[in-house]
Amino acid sequence: MDSLDLQVLTQARDWFVAGHRVWLVTVLETWGSAPRPPGALLALRDDGPVVGSVSGGCVEDDLIARVRGGERVDIPTLVHYGVTKEEAARFGLPCGGTLRLLQEPLRSADWIDEVLARTARHELVARRLDLRTGAVQVESAARGEAFSFDGRTLRALFGPRWRLLIVGAGQLSRVLAQMALALDFEVICCDPREEYGPGWDLPGTIFSTAMPDDLALELQLDPHSAVVALTHDPKLDDLVLLEALKSSAFYVGALGSRANTARRRERLAMFDLAPEEIARLHGPIGLHLGGRTPAEIAVAILAEIVAVRHGVAPVQKKPEAAVLADAGADRPDAG
Repeated sequence: MDSLDLQVLTQARDWFVAGHRVWLVTVLETWGSAPRPPGALLALRDDGPVVGSVSGGCVEDDLIARVRGGERVDIPTLVHYGVTKEEAARFGLPCGGTLRLLQEPLRSADWIDEVLARTARHELVARRLDLRTGAVQVESAARGEAFSFDGRTLRALFGPRWRLLIVGAGQLSRVLAQMALALDFEVICCDPREEYGPGWDLPGTIFSTAMPDDLALELQLDPHSAVVALTHDPKLDDLVLLEALKSSAFYVGALGSRANTARRRERLAMFDLAPEEIARLHGPIGLHLGGRTPAEIAVAILAEIVAVRHGVAPVQKKPEAAVLADAGADRPDAG
């Protein structure tokens, strides 16, 4: 799921409530170098307007032309594009890509209202569609599940499948949280310091005044969770790192220079962490992009998180030549 899908559902609901006929188009399967993944969603209105994308190209134009030309399906219907190389080229599908789509009429907006309400509460839900009857059911889903289609039943996920725990409610944390929301993370900020909590007012995020290590245990960090410690206070950062590094969180990072990071690793080694667990710590945090402002550092941090999430080695780290400079200045640094 990405945030565009929820925008598509919102617009489809609004069109339907306003009295328009609306069709949803979902990418079922792709072959070759198709631009959009399975589960990508598009909504099409009876007079031509469209929101969302299934190809990023001429497929959308063809779907619009079909509806305007009177091809208005009344039941869930399979549509294929790019069956031949010539057709793939016509519809802008690179490398002979092929799309298998499902076009369905929107018969009720009730299930969309339920999806929007539950995802607004940070729930991960699935829409189950029976192609033979057109019946839709909204049900709870779990992290790690994926879009599926077995020929009869479509199951599409909506909601935050990735979660970011930010420790510290400073300026960098605010910018990082805003960017993470745009990347469809569920964002939780934790800061028990009474001076910082009142200033946290970011819509769409969760704020907690619990001790970070207690919250990490409560969240039951899983392979879809990332943790970043940004307070520079060892009483807070080190405690959450002790729990996060023992968890299955896919990313654990802490702000600080190389010198500070070396001292942090020494402190962590005094507790019940194995060397391989300590080695999981990303520090200095983020890719080396040369940034200095909170926004630039946030970009570096999220770039590294995204790289790790996709299994890409984060090679853009600070060169070893910077070690001596770091040791002398000992400044906070994202790279």
